[in-house]
Amino acid sequence: MRIIAGEKRGCRLSAPKGMDTRPTLDRVKESLFGILQFDIASKRVLDLFAGSGGLGLEALSRYAEYAVFCDSSRESIAVVKENIKKLGYENRCRVYPCDWKKAVSDMTARGEKFDIVFLDPPYGAGIAAAAAEALYERGLLNEGFIIALEHDSELPPELSDNFEIYDRRSYGELAAISFIRGKAK
Repeated sequence: MRIIAGEKRGCRLSAPKGMDTRPTLDRVKESLFGILQFDIASKRVLDLFAGSGGLGLEALSRYAEYAVFCDSSRESIAVVKENIKKLGYENRCRVYPCDWKKAVSDMTARGEKFDIVFLDPPYGAGIAAAAAEALYERGLLNEGFIIALEHDSELPPELSDNFEIYDRRSYGELAAISFIRGKAK
């Protein structure tokens, strides 16, 4: 796993061991960032269910202003912190070592707001729509926000009328990314 473009291009990233996380494949990441390439610079990014933090770190390498990472796995959080330090992004990041609901509550209390959200919950857990809705309802999304939601290609997310899927890409039988936008609350 590596950073594929930007100021840290080619830098290798660590990943949590085992099968609990699914690092986004380089070809999927290239496609994802090809779609978002003009939307990243100077933006605030949230990498929810961060795993290794690869998506948020890729955004920072591509000149995002700031990134927040959240994961409930201690091993994932240790890897995210290691990767942040390895890339020298300590002053452009915040890490929430907790479940997504607690992170949403804490981010609300801090007044955080995001332009781009990478949402990659465990497939089949049924929490993607709930997490997106919580971000919207808590006012954590800036006007013109984009959510890149990675999901099982057979189970697209069922979202409320607050959101619109404006693009969807499938990557084989297992993974798809839905690009979502809506109006900030």
